[in-house]
Amino acid sequence: MAVELQLGSRVNADLAALVGIHLNLGGRRTVAARLITCGAISVCAVCIPARALPLQGATEAPDKDAAQIAFASRRDGNWEIYVMDSAGRSQRLTHQDAQDRFPLWSPDRARIAFGSQAGGHWELWVMDSNGTRQQRLHSHIVAKSARGWCRANNRIVFAADAGGNIDIYTVDVGSMAVTRLTSTAGEDRDPSWSPDCQYLAFSSSRDGNAEIYLMRADGSDVRRLTTDAASDASPTWAPDHSFIAFVSDRNKAQDLYLIRPNGEGLQRLTVGAAPTRDTAQWSPDGSRIAFQMARGKNYDIGVVRLSDRRRTDLANSPAYDGMFTWSPDGAQVAFVSSRDGFESMYRVDADGRHVVRLTETPSLNPAWAPER
Repeated sequence: MAVELQLGSRVNADLAALVGIHLNLGGRRTVAARLITCGAISVCAVCIPARALPLQGATEAPDKDAAQIAFASRRDGNWEIYVMDSAGRSQRLTHQDAQDRFPLWSPDRARIAFGSQAGGHWELWVMDSNGTRQQRLHSHIVAKSARGWCRANNRIVFAADAGGNIDIYTVDVGSMAVTRLTSTAGEDRDPSWSPDCQYLAFSSSRDGNAEIYLMRADGSDVRRLTTDAASDASPTWAPDHSFIAFVSDRNKAQDLYLIRPNGEGLQRLTVGAAPTRDTAQWSPDGSRIAFQMARGKNYDIGVVRLSDRRRTDLANSPAYDGMFTWSPDGAQVAFVSSRDGFESMYRVDADGRHVVRLTETPSLNPAWAPER
C-alpha cells in the first residue's frame, strides 16, 4: 500500500511547493538470513546471521543519484532508519522492534552503518543503502560517541563498553574483523579519523582527566596532544589535516580550540560560545566549524569562520536546535529542531537563512550522503 503524506500548513512554503512527501510501505518481500563467514581478525570477531528484511517497493523510492539524507524517524511508531531525497521522497530501510538510530554513510554512499538498541544495549549494524543485507558488526557500542567510516581501508571506528570500560575499536566492514585499539583504565571515546586514515584523534581520561590523544590507525604510537587541568574532549579533524578542533573548559569557560596534530599551535577559536560535548563538524572546505551551543537550558547551533573567528547563529529558536549535518557542497545544513512542538528535521542555508522544514513526524540524527 502506498501512502501519500501531504505537508501541513506549518511547513515552510518552499518545501510544500516542492512536493508532498511520499512514503512507500509496500512490497513485503523478505530476504533469507544468511550466515556471514568471518575472516581472520586481530583481536575478536563477530559472526552473526544477516537480518531477514522486508524489501520496499521501488515506486516512490528516493532517487539514488540525487542528494539524500539518512535519518531516524518514529513516523511508524518506532525509531527506524529512513532516507529522503531532495524531492521529498522517503523510504524506510529498517523494520525491527528495536530502536534504529545514528545513521552513518559509507564514503561511496553504497552502505549505511547505524546503531540498533537490543536488550538494553546498543549494537553497530550495517546495511546496503537500499536497506538490504543488514548485518551486526559489534555489540555494546557507546551510542552517542562519534563514529567514522574510512574510505581508504573500509573500516569504521567506534567506542564500545567492554566489561565496564570504554575503549576504541575498528571493524573491517568486508570481513567483519574487529580490532580493539585501546585498553586502559580510563575512558577512551570520540575517535576521529585523519583525512588519510593513517591516524586517529580521540579523548581519554587515562591520565586522570579528559585530554586529546593521537594514535596510528592500528593503535600504536599513542601521543598525548593536550596537557591541562581542564577537560579536553570531542576532537574532530580538519579536512586538510592541518588542525584538530576540540571542546575544552579551560579558561573557566567552555569553548572550541584548535591544535595541530604534532601538539603545537594551540589556539582558542571561540570566546563564550559554550559548545556542548557533541562533536563539532567542519564544513567540507574546512573554512567553518558548526557546533551545538548550550544557552542555559536551551540548545542552538552556531558556526564559526576560521579566517576571522566570526561566530553566527545557524539555528536559533526558543526550543531545541541540534543534531546537524553539512551538505556535501557546504551550502546547507540539515538539523533537528523542536520549534514546532516536537523534534523534526529542517534544512537551512549555511548563512542561517531560508529555513525549510523537511519532516512532519518526529525525526532525529540526520546524515547527509557524501558526494559520489
